[in-house]
Formats: sequence, structure tokens, C-alpha cells
Amino acid sequence: MDEKRLIIFFDSGDTIVDESTEIRDEEGIVLSADLIPGADVTIQTLHERGYTLALVADGDAQSFKNVFKQHGLNDYFSAMIISENIKAVKPSPRMFKAAIGDLSEADFSRTVMIGNNLSRDMKGANALGITSIFQSWTPRYPYEPADESERPTYTVSEPLQLLELIERLNAELK
Repeated sequence: MDEKRLIIFFDSGDTIVDESTEIRDEEGIVLSADLIPGADVTIQTLHERGYTLALVADGDAQSFKNVFKQHGLNDYFSAMIISENIKAVKPSPRMFKAAIGDLSEADFSRTVMIGNNLSRDMKGANALGITSIFQSWTPRYPYEPADESERPTYTVSEPLQLLELIERLNAELK
């Protein structure tokens, strides 16, 4: 297997999890939800291919624990950076810097951020030199950047399209 140098950050809502299917308790914690078609296969495949995956998501930690446990996704992620725990939300650099962990910030040049929100995911990634991949699966968020700071490097419409793109970007790092 080729060495996988690319580091992959994933958002959760409408990137992995279909937000329209969330079932919440009276305090707003997500108890269960469906995944976007192909998201589980994409994550499992990238993990099996040797990529380092990190969740970089805004929300309540318990919501992510519930849904990721429901779908058996926890073991695929090297880090789970949740805004509730970090006390910041994207596009704050704190979210992305926490996800890079023990690696240096120079590693941002070999990192991609996959998300569905131009003003949070793309803007935050772009500000740190992280390659931004906009997943335009949901109609709930704008598809047009408000300005250049929100413009994604790449756009895919659904998770399975990431497999080929990620392999290509990893190959370009060598």
C-alpha cells in the first residue's frame, strides 16, 4: 500500500450525517440520525487505505458520540474535535489546530477539510492554508461563496466522489 501522507478533516452535519433525519431529546442532543448515502463506505474505505481522519465539527459532544456509535464510525477517526469541548466554533483556527494535534501546523499544507458550510468549513480551512473541499449535498446552506475567503478549492456533490479526489491529492504530495 502506498504511503498516505494526506490528512483528512471531516465536518459531520450534512457532510457525514443527514441533519434532516436527526432525532433529538428535549435538551437538543441528537439521539440518532441517518448517514448521507455513501458516507459510511467513504470513511471506512479512506481509513482502510491508511489515511488519517479527524472529525472537526460544531455541536454537542454527546450528539456526535450517539450518532457515531450508532453507525460504528468512532474507530475510524484519530481525533474528534468538537466545538463544545474546544470552546470555539469554525471558522476559528482553534478547531483546526486542535485537530492537527501532535503534528506541526506545517502539516496543514497536506491536510484537506471536507464540509458543507462555506462560511465555517471552507473559510476556516482556507485561512490556514488547508485545502478545502465543499460537499454540496444539502440544499440547507448556500452554494455560492460570500467572498473569496469562502471559495472552496474543490467541490463534490456526494461522499463517494471523495475517494478518487483524495487519492489524486495524495498522489500530488509525493
